[in-house]
Amino acid sequence: MHLRIRLTCRKYEIWALSFFSLVTGLYVLHFSIALILVNKEVPPTRGMLYPTESETREVRSLDGIWNFARSDQSNPTQGVRDQWYAQDLSQSRPTIPMPVPASYNDITTDNLRDHVGTVWYDRKFFVPSSWGKDQRVWLRFGSVHYEAYVWVNGEKVVKHEMGHLPFEAEVTNQLNYGAENRITVMCDNALIQTSVPQGKITEVPNDSGVAIVQSYTFDFFNYAGIHRSVHLYTTPKTFIEEVKVSTGLSDNNTAGEVAYSIRVSGRAANKADNDLHVQASLYDKKGQLVTNETTEGKLKGHLQVSQVKPWWPYLMDPEPGYLYQLEIKLLAANKEVLDIYRLKVGLRTLRWTNTQFLINERPVYFRGFGRHEDSDIRGKGLDNALMVRDFNLLKWIGANSYRTSHYPYSEESMQFADEHGIMIIDECPSVDTELSLAPSPVGFILMLVSLHFRNFSQELLGKHKSSLEQLIHRDRNHPSVVMWSIANEPRTGSINAGSYFDLVANFTRSLDKSRPITAAIAIPYNQDRVGRSLDIISFNRYNAWYSNTGRLDMVTHKVVEEAENWHTVYNKPIIMSEYGADTLEGLHLQPAYVWSEEFQTEVFSRHFKAFDQLRRKGWFIGEFVWNFADFKTAQSYTRVGGNKKGVFTRARQPKAVAHLLRKRYFTLGRELDACMFPEDLFTYIADLIA
Repeated sequence: MHLRIRLTCRKYEIWALSFFSLVTGLYVLHFSIALILVNKEVPPTRGMLYPTESETREVRSLDGIWNFARSDQSNPTQGVRDQWYAQDLSQSRPTIPMPVPASYNDITTDNLRDHVGTVWYDRKFFVPSSWGKDQRVWLRFGSVHYEAYVWVNGEKVVKHEMGHLPFEAEVTNQLNYGAENRITVMCDNALIQTSVPQGKITEVPNDSGVAIVQSYTFDFFNYAGIHRSVHLYTTPKTFIEEVKVSTGLSDNNTAGEVAYSIRVSGRAANKADNDLHVQASLYDKKGQLVTNETTEGKLKGHLQVSQVKPWWPYLMDPEPGYLYQLEIKLLAANKEVLDIYRLKVGLRTLRWTNTQFLINERPVYFRGFGRHEDSDIRGKGLDNALMVRDFNLLKWIGANSYRTSHYPYSEESMQFADEHGIMIIDECPSVDTELSLAPSPVGFILMLVSLHFRNFSQELLGKHKSSLEQLIHRDRNHPSVVMWSIANEPRTGSINAGSYFDLVANFTRSLDKSRPITAAIAIPYNQDRVGRSLDIISFNRYNAWYSNTGRLDMVTHKVVEEAENWHTVYNKPIIMSEYGADTLEGLHLQPAYVWSEEFQTEVFSRHFKAFDQLRRKGWFIGEFVWNFADFKTAQSYTRVGGNKKGVFTRARQPKAVAHLLRKRYFTLGRELDACMFPEDLFTYIADLIA
C-alpha cells in the first residue's frame, strides 16, 4: 500500500566538506552506529491458536477459487485510493479465477510471474444465523506473502507484514449473519531493504519505457499470494486465547510432567482470578484418560504422568513421535463450561553442552536436510498431498531432522513433524541480511560508507525481532521444534553485526530459554562476529562447487579443517548446515563432472568421510544436505529452471545420490540409535561361493 512511500528516498544536501572532515565524519559514524541500535520492545502476539473444532468452537474453511486482479505496477495504491474493497472486485477491474491457497505466480500463462507490487483477491461467503448468537467470530490467515490488508464487507479489519506467519482479526461486528458477505485482500510482494527478508526495487529502462524490477540476493523465488488456508472460526464470548505448554521427564524417563498455562479473553477475563477455573485432562494415543486436574482460581497447573511414553525422534525409538492429547476446559465459578480447546503434546527434555545436544538425556546426531516449501504450479502454496509425500521420503531416506530454510513452514507441516518424530530447526525469514543504503546524489560517500557498514538498522532490527516473536509464539508448543535459527547466511563480517545479533539472540532467549539458538553462517570463521551469540554453530560451505569447482580432491580436508576452526574459536557444538552440488537429473558422465549425477554422488561421499572424522572428535553433532528437492529461483544464467541441488527432483523422485544418502543415514541410525535396516536398503549383488 505504501509502495511509493517505501520507494521514496531521503535526499541529502552535502555542503562543502574537505576530505579530512569527510573521513573524520565516517570515523565517528563507524563507532556511533552500534550505539543507536537499542533494544526496543516488540508488540507481543495475542491469540493465534490453530483453529480446531470442539464442543464450543466451529471452524469453516474459505479455501477454494477466489477472484483475482493485479494492480498496475506503476500505480500500486490505486485500488486503495479508488476503494476497490467497497464493492465486488470485478466492478473495479477485470478478474480471473485464482486458487487459495497457492502462489499466484505460476498459475497463468502471462507475465504475472514477475509482477511487482500489489494484487487483489476477493470472494463471497455465507455465515449462518446461529453464529451471530452469543459468540465471537474470527478470520484467520495461515500466511500471506509479503504484506496483507484485509477488508470484510468494505471495512478494514487487519493489516499484517511478514510472510509465512499467521494473523487473525475478530470480525464479529463486521459480518452479516444469515446473509452473504464479502472478503477482500490486497497482497503486496515488494521486498525492500528493511523488510524480512530484504530486497530492492529499481526502475529499469525497457522497450516500452520503464520496468519496475524486484531484486534480492537470496537464492529462491519470491513467490507471493495467499499461501496457506483461510479460516473463519467461532469462540464463546469468554474463551481460551492462548495455551503454553512445557514438559519434563524424570526417573530415567519413566515419569513425566506437563506444565500448562492459559490466557483468557472476554467479559469474564476481567473478573478476579478465582472466578475462573481450568480442568486439564491428558489422554493417550488410544483415547484413554491418563491424568487430570481442576485448578482452583488459577489458569495454570501441572499434570503428573506415570509410566510415560516420551517423545522420541525418528529411529531413536520403536515408537517415535508419541503424542498425548491435552484437553483444556475453561470453567466459570459455577463450574459451567465456557470453552474447550485440545492440542497434541509430546513429553521430552532438551539439553545442550559445549559438545553435545541431548533429547531425553540421549545424545543426538542430526542427519537431515535444508528444504523449501516449493513445488510446480502452486509455488509455496500449502499442498497436503505434497506434504505427506515429503514426509514419506524423509522417513524412506532415514532422515531425523530438517531446517525450515529460510522461513517458517506451514502449521500443518509442524504438526506432521510432531507426529512422525522429525526434529526441526525452526528458522525465521531473515535471510542474506545485506547492505542497506539510502540512495544519495553523492556516490562517493555511498561508496565509502558501503565499505564499512551493513544494514543492521533499527527498523530492520525491530522487524527481525518481530518475526522471531511471531514464530516462537506460534511454534513453542511443538515437541519437534528443538532449535531456533535466527538467520540464514547473514553478512556477519560487518562491524555492527555483533551488536545487532547480540540483541536478536538475547531477545530470542527472553522468549524461550528451553531451546538452543543457532544461525546458518556462510562468512569464514575468522571474519564472523555472530557466533558468540549462538549456542550451536552451524556453517554453510560448498566445497567443489562454489569453492574449487569440480575439485573432488579439495573437499574432505577443507570440511574437517573449517569445522575444527569454528569449534576452536567458539568452543560450541558444530553442525554443517549446508553442503551439496547442483545436478541435472539423468546427466551421467564418467569420470565425474560437474552437474552430473556421478559428481553429486562423489561430492556427498567426500563429505561423509569428513563427517566421520569429525564425529570422532565428540563435538560435531550434525550434517544437513542442501537440498531436499530441486526448487525454483529467480532467473539466472547460473540456474537452469532453478536450483538443482536436490537429492530429489522437484517432482519428488530420487536422483542417484538419494540411494547413497539413504544407506548412510540408516547406517548412522544403526550405529548411533540401534535402529533396524529396511529390508530393501541393500540390493542383492552376489552370493560369494568359496
